[in-house]
Amino acid sequence: MTSPTQSSRAAFKAYDIRGRYPEELDCEVARRIGLAYARLFSPGRVAVGHDIRLSSPALAAALAHGLTACGVEVLDLGLCGTEEVYFAVLELGLDGGMMVTASHNPANYNGMKLVGPEARPISGENGLDALRDLVLQGPLPEPQGPKAQVLPTSIHDRFLDFALARVDVETLPPLKVLCDPGNGGAGILLERLHGRLPIEMVLRDAEPDGSFPRGVPNPLLPEKRLGTSQAVLEHRADLGVAWDGDFDRCFFYDETGRFIEGYYLVGLFAERFLRRFPGSRIMHDPRLTWNTLEIVHQAGGIPIQSKTGHAFIKQNMRREDAVYGGEMSAHHYFREFGYCDSGILPWLFLMELMGATGKPLSEMVEARMRRFPVSGEINRRVEEPAATLSERVLQRYQAQALSLDRTDGISLEFPKWRFNLRSSNTEPLIRLNVETRADEDLLREKTAELLDMIGGAPA
Repeated sequence: MTSPTQSSRAAFKAYDIRGRYPEELDCEVARRIGLAYARLFSPGRVAVGHDIRLSSPALAAALAHGLTACGVEVLDLGLCGTEEVYFAVLELGLDGGMMVTASHNPANYNGMKLVGPEARPISGENGLDALRDLVLQGPLPEPQGPKAQVLPTSIHDRFLDFALARVDVETLPPLKVLCDPGNGGAGILLERLHGRLPIEMVLRDAEPDGSFPRGVPNPLLPEKRLGTSQAVLEHRADLGVAWDGDFDRCFFYDETGRFIEGYYLVGLFAERFLRRFPGSRIMHDPRLTWNTLEIVHQAGGIPIQSKTGHAFIKQNMRREDAVYGGEMSAHHYFREFGYCDSGILPWLFLMELMGATGKPLSEMVEARMRRFPVSGEINRRVEEPAATLSERVLQRYQAQALSLDRTDGISLEFPKWRFNLRSSNTEPLIRLNVETRADEDLLREKTAELLDMIGGAPA
């Protein structure tokens, strides 16, 4: 049996697994992950699903091989979304779930997201580090006992039934919606939604294709947005929606084709849930905060800040019993969905809001965008260690700051502007976010000033 090389260690991140395929993550490593998961957590039944990457089916099969060798029954969900793995665990009362996906990473990457009972994330703090050590420690022989079964299981229709029950479908407005899965997995659900919503769906790049003919679907990258924006205008759509590859995030374009930062959607959804559950807690990340804080306070809610990342957000939402959590990176989390993130529910909720207000998306966010303009997340590859770079930035700005927060990286706040600088949890990058109080000129000035100080190459 060939032992995994030490290069596989780099694939184990803070709250998931992502690495270059096959250099850092191959079928042997995947099989051993299945074995280690079974040994560490002693599950009886586990859901395994995979995204559209060409390497994903083989990695999912290797995972299942390791699990079943240890007597763990595997419900094989096949090609699905990450949220469908979460849903299967919640709906079927499973002991865990494993999604093979590298989300928005480059095409030569793959990875895994692991959860336990109740779809609780498995991160470094509660088992992922121990799993890594077991996978990499050396020989990991398979048990000699009877193997369990792999049961092909489709969860698509049950998940859509659940999602549609979260809104009053009859009140949704008759919108024309440009839907762009970017050849990722969301198309498999959109096809099943035909006739179930009172909208006209115009599909773009809806066929799942792991060769990524238009590049990896990641609408956070400005260069990926142009095609969707143009399609919204070409079809005269009322709304544009795009998804990433494993469709646990969705991104919105207004009727003018303008991309709307996920930050402003957090405020919209916070208001929605606070109308239904007055006085509730709303979870948010520290990258951009002023708009969310103002809206939550005005609506009578309690804003609570969490470190960025799905494992941290979910853990903190459970602890605080938050009704909704949102990240500016377009992850939206819902108490009614086991505190998990979804790329389908936000789309339904936004259409519901558009029907209730009678306003287009542009009008719903325009005032908030003017009140709190943002830089958008800017990524840089830098040679300088993140801790050293952060210390340099602090020496430059801390004396003038009203406050310093270290929840995730460093956040410095001034009377008219604030910024967050942090290392990525999943990629070797430094990420910068800047916002101001109704001052576009100050935003451009401070963003340029910080980027000049940070240096590095655009990523």
